[in-house]
Amino acid sequence: MIDLYGIPNCDTMKKARKWLEQEGVEYRFHDFKKEGLSPERLQRWVDAVGWETLLNRRGMMWRRLDPAVKASIDRDSAIRVMLETPSIVRRPVLELDGEVHVGFSPGSYRALFG
Repeated sequence: MIDLYGIPNCDTMKKARKWLEQEGVEYRFHDFKKEGLSPERLQRWVDAVGWETLLNRRGMMWRRLDPAVKASIDRDSAIRVMLETPSIVRRPVLELDGEVHVGFSPGSYRALFG
């Protein structure tokens, strides 16, 4: 089963979910806002793709972050921020066959699902 992580009102999430549905790809959706994000899962993602890939520095939650936190962000503080505010995680995060994929584009999903 494919697991898709994010928040439902995110435009990129909507595009990814629409693409999966149009292609007939079954997936399980995990809503960060309702279901949270476990430290263990986030650590697996960080190990797989790096905290820099996961931390969304273009979104509203990043802009709202305290300037002192942004100025001194590192691996540990990024993990702490992502656990406290899961909506700052770049979306979507897709788990497929033990691999972690972050972000969405039709081309990247086409390559994943053939």
